Amino acid sequence: MSDQSTVMTDITWHWQHFAELGPADLYDILVIRQRVFIVEQHCAYLDADGEDPSALHLCGRTTDAMLAAYLRLLPPGRRFTGPSIGRVVTAPEVRRSGIGRLLMMEGIWKAREVYPGQPLYVSAQRYLEGFYFSLGFVTQGHPKMEDGIPHIAMMRPPR
Repeated sequence: MSDQSTVMTDITWHWQHFAELGPADLYDILVIRQRVFIVEQHCAYLDADGEDPSALHLCGRTTDAMLAAYLRLLPPGRRFTGPSIGRVVTAPEVRRSGIGRLLMMEGIWKAREVYPGQPLYVSAQRYLEGFYFSLGFVTQGHPKMEDGIPHIAMMRPPR
């Protein structure tokens, strides 16, 4: 078994409301988001956008408790008319292992459970449009710049 398949199978997923996040969980979430979205992508923006308290948070941890993957699920009306997934991030150490796909599949499953029959939205970084397309999302509208990075709104029809 390769290291990459070990990473994919040894992830434990935890969903939590904001109020359920402990200080260590919140710290790890902020670290991975800042590490990737601000430092790695050279993008100075306010990550603490006021939406975290209304979101469900998904953390994927390795067997040694490293936060390897994260996303948040926002309720309808916060960012889009329907529920939306955002702040989708994987740690650089686990990229190209399939964990991003597993992360999104967990997010899609939870959105179906919590918001049945509703379309699901994502504001995708443009270079990831094909990835989201492979998960059933379709492009909505035209590309736009968000914090200096090209994004495209995408929607996944209810199933």
